[in-house]
Amino acid sequence: MRFLRFIGILVASAAAARANPVLDTNAPLSRAAAVETALNQNTAIRKGQADLRAAYGIEVQLRSILVPKLTAGGDFNANDPSLVGQFPSPPNFPISSFIQFPTKNWAADVKVQESIYEGGRITSALRSAKLTREQALLNYQAVVADTLLNVRVAYDDTLLAAQEIAVNEASVKLLTHELDDARQRFEAGTAPQLNVLRAQVELANEQPKLIQARNTHRIAKNNLVNLLGYDVPSAALEEIPLQLTDSMEAGPVEWDLPSSVRRAMEKRPELGALRKTAGLRREDVATAKSGYKPSAQIFGGYEWQSYPYSDNLERDLSGWMAGAQVNWNLFDGASTRGKVIEAQARYDQAKLDVEESRRQIELDVRTAYSNLIEARESLESQKKTQEEAEEALRQAEARLGAGSGTQLDVLDAQTALTQARTTQIQALHDYSVARARLQRAIGDDMQIQGQK
Repeated sequence: MRFLRFIGILVASAAAARANPVLDTNAPLSRAAAVETALNQNTAIRKGQADLRAAYGIEVQLRSILVPKLTAGGDFNANDPSLVGQFPSPPNFPISSFIQFPTKNWAADVKVQESIYEGGRITSALRSAKLTREQALLNYQAVVADTLLNVRVAYDDTLLAAQEIAVNEASVKLLTHELDDARQRFEAGTAPQLNVLRAQVELANEQPKLIQARNTHRIAKNNLVNLLGYDVPSAALEEIPLQLTDSMEAGPVEWDLPSSVRRAMEKRPELGALRKTAGLRREDVATAKSGYKPSAQIFGGYEWQSYPYSDNLERDLSGWMAGAQVNWNLFDGASTRGKVIEAQARYDQAKLDVEESRRQIELDVRTAYSNLIEARESLESQKKTQEEAEEALRQAEARLGAGSGTQLDVLDAQTALTQARTTQIQALHDYSVARARLQRAIGDDMQIQGQK
């Protein structure tokens, strides 16, 4: 199954490079659609697919040790006649009349050679090829998971920024209404000018927050579009008209901490990739030790060559050839020993990397779970706060209208309502993000099912 998935990704990613599509500003974008778009267009994911193709090339190279090698060769030589020796001729027996040493010769051959023993390198290469493929797929899964997490967080960041704009616009609207009311009371002689000044100051203090919220929203949309792999339309200047259809929701969480840690140890692709790396380093040790052992090959082919005792290049000899050869490097100046020491040290280091990653992953899960608890508690604590703040503002305005309250009470209630609304949407955002980060820490699929 892993192999088929590996090949499927290679085939899908081998299409010709194309320019990124331009964002369709009229198309609504759900959270699930954003994730699906990133899978197809995000640059990091596409680079990960290129890494998969490179890993496939490495796998082919490793497996080539099993494949017979077919070679063809040829050579031609021409020598000065003075370089060609002659047999000394005995008296009355001119050997040179029977044997001639040609000044030109040629040879060609086609040969098939197969390694039958390489001191353990053949079986090690097969294991390394499989480990390389599995490691590449796990690394790709980690890239996809990180990217999809970033997309989901960026989507929620954009929703949060839009909600903050709405909260600040409502606050500005309330303070503008309060300023108008203070002016009317002042002009009617029922309130001092101080109330007008207070309302003006409060309104002036709130307007920069609205400006900042709008800027945050612009930046969040740009970040989301960039993660989706879109090019921004040339007509869009400061404001990208991105239409998000989903909202932030406090969905339930089905994981507890012990099961989350167990799932992470089983499913996190980073840990799996490091285990494959340790396996590759182990095979490097086996490959290095093969230098202590002989290697053997068999070969066969067909050879052509010019006639050895004639300058007539058209005369030739040809025929089949077959044989075997064995090589054994009995002493290489301790080069093999040095390679074994290096390979063993790197294998030990790879095993330590696995241990370190295992502890770090457990820490990631515990941290993400703790952050989720905090976000959930903050969200629950804010459930009735906004309603209470709205009621407090209503009562403060009623008391002011009845003459038993002060404008300062109204302004304080308005500030408290704005803070409650801001805290509420921030808590909802934090919960949604914390849930996504815990899902990533566990190693679960970051795609969103059943939504478009």
